[in-house]
Amino acid sequence: MNEFARPRLLIIDGHSMAFRAFFALPADKFVTSGGAHTNAVHGFINMLVSLITQEKPTHIGVAFDAGSHTFRTDEYPEYKGGRDATPEEFKGQVPLLKDVLASMNIKFLDKDMFEADDILATWAAEATANDMEVLVCSGDRDAFQLVNEHVTVLYPVKGVSELKRYTPEAVEEKYGVRPENYPDLAALTGETADNIPGVPGVGPKTAAKWITQFGSLEAILDGADTIKGKVGDNLRAHLDQVRRNRQINRLLTDVDLAIGVLDLGMAPWDREAMNEIFDVLEFRTLRERLFKLMPAGEVEGSAVQTPDIELDVTIFDSEHTVLDWLDAAGPDPVSVVVEGTQTPYGGSAWTVALGSTGDRVGVARLDELSDANTVALRDWLANQQAPKVVHNVKGVWHALNRFSGGIRGVRFDVELGAYLAHPDQRTYGLDVLAERYLFTSLAPTETSGQGEFDLGLEDDSQNQRLALQASAVLKLEALLRTELRERNSLSLIEDLELPLADVLASMEHDGVAIDTQHLRGLEGFFAQEAETAANEAYEAIGRKVNLGSPKQLQEVLFDQLDMPKTRKTKTGYTTDAAALSDLFEKTQHPFLKHLLSYRDVTKLKQTVETLLKSVTPDDRIHTTFQQTVAATGRLSSTDPNLQNIPVRSEMGRRIREAFIVGEGYETLITADYSQIEMRIMAHLSGDDSLIAAFKAGEDLHNYVGSRVFNVSTDEVTPEMRSKVKAMSYGLAYGLTDFGLSKQLKVSVSEARTLMEDYFERFGGVSRYLHEVVEQARVDGYTETILGRRRYLPDLTSDNRQRRENAERVALNAPIQGSAADIIKIAMIRVDKRLREENLESRLLLQIHDELLIEAASGEIEEVEAILREEMSGAMELSVPLSVSVGRGRNWHEAGH
Repeated sequence: MNEFARPRLLIIDGHSMAFRAFFALPADKFVTSGGAHTNAVHGFINMLVSLITQEKPTHIGVAFDAGSHTFRTDEYPEYKGGRDATPEEFKGQVPLLKDVLASMNIKFLDKDMFEADDILATWAAEATANDMEVLVCSGDRDAFQLVNEHVTVLYPVKGVSELKRYTPEAVEEKYGVRPENYPDLAALTGETADNIPGVPGVGPKTAAKWITQFGSLEAILDGADTIKGKVGDNLRAHLDQVRRNRQINRLLTDVDLAIGVLDLGMAPWDREAMNEIFDVLEFRTLRERLFKLMPAGEVEGSAVQTPDIELDVTIFDSEHTVLDWLDAAGPDPVSVVVEGTQTPYGGSAWTVALGSTGDRVGVARLDELSDANTVALRDWLANQQAPKVVHNVKGVWHALNRFSGGIRGVRFDVELGAYLAHPDQRTYGLDVLAERYLFTSLAPTETSGQGEFDLGLEDDSQNQRLALQASAVLKLEALLRTELRERNSLSLIEDLELPLADVLASMEHDGVAIDTQHLRGLEGFFAQEAETAANEAYEAIGRKVNLGSPKQLQEVLFDQLDMPKTRKTKTGYTTDAAALSDLFEKTQHPFLKHLLSYRDVTKLKQTVETLLKSVTPDDRIHTTFQQTVAATGRLSSTDPNLQNIPVRSEMGRRIREAFIVGEGYETLITADYSQIEMRIMAHLSGDDSLIAAFKAGEDLHNYVGSRVFNVSTDEVTPEMRSKVKAMSYGLAYGLTDFGLSKQLKVSVSEARTLMEDYFERFGGVSRYLHEVVEQARVDGYTETILGRRRYLPDLTSDNRQRRENAERVALNAPIQGSAADIIKIAMIRVDKRLREENLESRLLLQIHDELLIEAASGEIEEVEAILREEMSGAMELSVPLSVSVGRGRNWHEAGH
């Protein structure tokens, strides 16, 4: 692996570089779905990947600080005093980083009473004695004293992405002294970051001049009487301080360590452990970079291998027919891989690859197929009885829609299978799955390092790739089917997700009609509203500023208006939406009122602009419903996202007016579940009071309010109702008394009393919320009513942040996941009824708990009956599923 004759050791100051990575990347942009911040981990590992790639070390070690109490603080209690408190977003990230390092088999170490720099210095000394080349990566300038002909310091000059190499010559050029004299210079000038004061008036140039003149710090101190002027007086007044500084900044090179440099050799990576921690961190690209980092064969198990494969590939032409190939494939499932565009509107296919057992692959270039082969392939793709295996069934359906009317007979989708097995992954691309399960790269190369590919395709790299993909899909199906069977989850893909994919493909293809003229009018209206809000904001402060500039807003809010400070970030005090809303509640300042209004209407304007860009030539929007994004099982809408259109605001309702009934249809019908998550809570908890309320048809929040506040239902005030509603829904998301106090704007003690009263009246809910977490801690996962699992290894983590995040997920996953399963069942049943009864009406959208149907003339009553029957009967619970139905010419009008 290493091109250097000598072993090369890379040692890293873990805390120093993680902290710099934290400030180099915005904390709010690196947050997992469970709420864990990961920017420091991402930045550090990204840096590590670059260092391994560029420096090609044979040995790696990472040193961490064990704590703030060291032998240096015993000698000088003020050492490193005065530093800002560790940002909350950083806390918990070092243990996450250590988990990644452990999965890579990279040794890390800390030692009580010593700093990471002392570990690095000891390793560097030992490595030098073992004739190793040493690279020290640290953001602490004290490390410069380690530099010599064998040791180079890599010091960050821009975040952690740009490191400067400090050789002996570079240190001397920068500071005017040799590396061994750098501690002398630092003793004289001090170190602000470590709270070590220097001699007043003595800067680096003066200190370097004295060191050059006298030769050493001791000689300077001995000859202090000869130094004239004010600086001489200052030096003589601080002799003991300088001696103390020099004692403190000396790095120890003889610390007794449990891990020596010879133990730091690169070792095989634990692929499964890496996958597990990267699932938790929700890193996708970084995982791919790591898996592709090491050349094959250098470190066993560390790299993605390109296998020694001999595929039997047939190009369908006049001599090789589709029918003959399919006959040879027999009754077993055949994989289908398509090269083309997979968009809901305008999808098309250019090449189709089929894979069967025995590594047989057939490749069809659709524009070159004979008529007979075209008919045979089209008929087979449309044959429900011919078993097929794919990756991303909806995408394949859209690509093949023009050619064969989509694809039928799909028995397994490896993307959906991987999602059900590992719902917390960030991506389920075929390349990623091949690397994870098959330890295989799907990138075609002429040689694999073990042998040559024999694809029979005359170096046609695109066909090579399709052939490899077709082979991989079939192999993945066998592995994933086994894994799902072991987890009792096979029925979820066969009976739920695959049938749903067919429904979604049709919905995406049909799209929803749009009144573009209405949208353009809204675009102009929101632009005018934004301009008005901006002008009113300017008027409130007497000048114009850039309302989109955090820096200018900070100057207005905290300097000009002297408002209370918000949370501090690297770039100043935050001006995010939550912080500004809190600030407005405290101050009621008109500038904030108009600024928040400006942001709201600007966001609405951007939503309208996105919708307008998404309208296709058929005057419809064809959103894509993602089945593998939300770990809970919820569908998500993309390109464009129709789930983020506000439903309760007047402005949001005006946007929904643009979604209209299409030509040839009579009306839109909406149907949604009422309080479905609370009904599932009642079912899962078995709480008698909640069940009774739902069975009696009570207004749930009034009922709960009457029990919590000990009044009759008629006496429940809107304020009481609002409190119990917020609490009822929040409890399923791990809401704390502190969180409830912020949400309700009451004291923590009042929120705590409210929660205690709630649990006293609804003991079944209290028991359930406790038991579901404890059972998940035992099992390692939670389950929905249908058995959809969410694996939560962090429930037993020593890292408090990871453990608490997992506990919140354990509370929420069964409820939200069961709600997702129920609406999916309803969609399948509604679609099936519409087809069985030969109705022209069609299902168009699913947004949260709501379905939208485009109803044909004369079918309205029948469609409404189908919606009520199939949605309310989707799953039998201990409480009824309540369905509300509405109709209208547009989405807003059909609401209810």
